[in-house]
Amino acid sequence: MNWNFVIFSLVKIAIVVGVVQGMVAYAVLAERKISAWIQDRVGPNRTAPPFAKYIPIVGPALIRLGIFQPLADGLKFMLKEDFTPAGVRKIYFWLAPALAVIPSMLVVAVIPFGSQIGAQKMVIADLNVGILYTFGIVSLGVYGIVLAGYAANSKYPMFGGIRSSAQMISYEISMGMSVIPVLLIAGNLNLSRIIGWQSAHGWMVIYAPVSFIIFLIASFAETNRLPFDLPEAETELVGGYHTEYSSMKFALFFLAEYSNMVASSAMMVTLFFGGWTLPFWGLDHSAGESAGTHALLIGLVHILIFLVKMLVFMVLFIWVRWMFPRFRYDQLMDLGWRRFVPLALVNILVTAVILWMKS
Repeated sequence: MNWNFVIFSLVKIAIVVGVVQGMVAYAVLAERKISAWIQDRVGPNRTAPPFAKYIPIVGPALIRLGIFQPLADGLKFMLKEDFTPAGVRKIYFWLAPALAVIPSMLVVAVIPFGSQIGAQKMVIADLNVGILYTFGIVSLGVYGIVLAGYAANSKYPMFGGIRSSAQMISYEISMGMSVIPVLLIAGNLNLSRIIGWQSAHGWMVIYAPVSFIIFLIASFAETNRLPFDLPEAETELVGGYHTEYSSMKFALFFLAEYSNMVASSAMMVTLFFGGWTLPFWGLDHSAGESAGTHALLIGLVHILIFLVKMLVFMVLFIWVRWMFPRFRYDQLMDLGWRRFVPLALVNILVTAVILWMKS
């Protein structure tokens, strides 16, 4: 057994999971602060451990920024009573939150978040069919939501589960087809090589802008974010599929939503915005493969570039939620089937014809 491979893989998994969960925690804080700024409110600025206010200068500033709020939210979920209603289908009720959150964490396994540090590629699993793996895993997320609606044995969760299944199936089709022009242009299913192609030729969003627009809007539907949050729709369905959940089971659904946001942002950065490269600074494998401080710094800068691009999309997800009203359900389905699916098909055809004419 190659123990170096095993050890480095475990280290990368631990770091990636830790970073993703940290981003999820502070994405919730960012959502609360950005919504407060949009609505001319203050947002979280009180919660803190007792010792924080005694930290000179930095302590009060951290409290005002709400930095400790995610810690309080996590403790709240862990300490609340885990209540299971009497009428639910218990096995499915307990299983649904796990089925919702696991696919959202598995997707990041194939996303290259950096170039190389020494001989180690900054990706957990550099699969030659990375995109196929991603869409295969993403499609499993709907089972957790549908199962939650079914297991609750209540009308509002059931409506939410049915809505979610129809919505995610509808927009997965257009999202999957939107990626086909990217594959045709780059000539590869490997995400690292797609980034390499963009480093040599320019960001994919320039060559496939229609694909990016379809993928972006479909990402909002896939993550159940406004204006496509029909499966939850508090004004209509109370809370939809997670109405009957409390404590850590509810937290897992919360975690799944924001983890899906992170994964969607990472995929858009990878497919359309050059991953960890910049237009004026492309691949530098020679530096990444060499030893020493210089190579380490370059590898860390690549990771930082990737994270900054991701954060831009995370902020976009949050901003859209607080700026646009919710679609009606018939409008949601009309947009998916009568607009995006035909547009994605035409986009594939046009891209194929252009590539054929150039060949």
